Amino acid sequence: MTESGESDDERRAKGLPPEPGTGARRATPPTPVSVAFWLYVAGGLLLVAAFGYTLTQQESVSNALIDLNTSDTLDEEQIRTGVTTLLWTMFVAAVAFAILFALFGWRAREGNRSSRTILTVLAAITLLIQLLLFPTSIPILVAAFLAVVATALLYLPSVADYFPRPGGGGLR
Repeated sequence: MTESGESDDERRAKGLPPEPGTGARRATPPTPVSVAFWLYVAGGLLLVAAFGYTLTQQESVSNALIDLNTSDTLDEEQIRTGVTTLLWTMFVAAVAFAILFALFGWRAREGNRSSRTILTVLAAITLLIQLLLFPTSIPILVAAFLAVVATALLYLPSVADYFPRPGGGGLR
């Protein structure tokens, strides 16, 4: 029972999420929701590892771009500085995505419907980044695949009632 006198099951039946701020686990999440959480965590960690490795290859990336440079306005130092900035930015973004995947994956385990929506958007962004910017990167492809599979698990009919609709009840 929560402070308002309603059980979590009564709140869920009304289309409300579990009472915020209660320390105890409210309900055991369905297996697909738990699996989705771990897939999001694995995908986020893989993103961090892939961009962390790329960061360690900064010199070879710089040299490859210097060799490809046909512009007279860019010198080697500008290219090296740009590569350093880009690689660090991508690494920080990967860490941010990993944290967001874990945070909203955990909140989805608690039955929070808006977290499921945010995870859908994050998975779509990850997939677009992979397709548009890194089409040949296997680790980023795998991370995007894990995020898409995890998102699909959150929309299975067997877990629809775990994410209450606004205004009451699950899918009908």
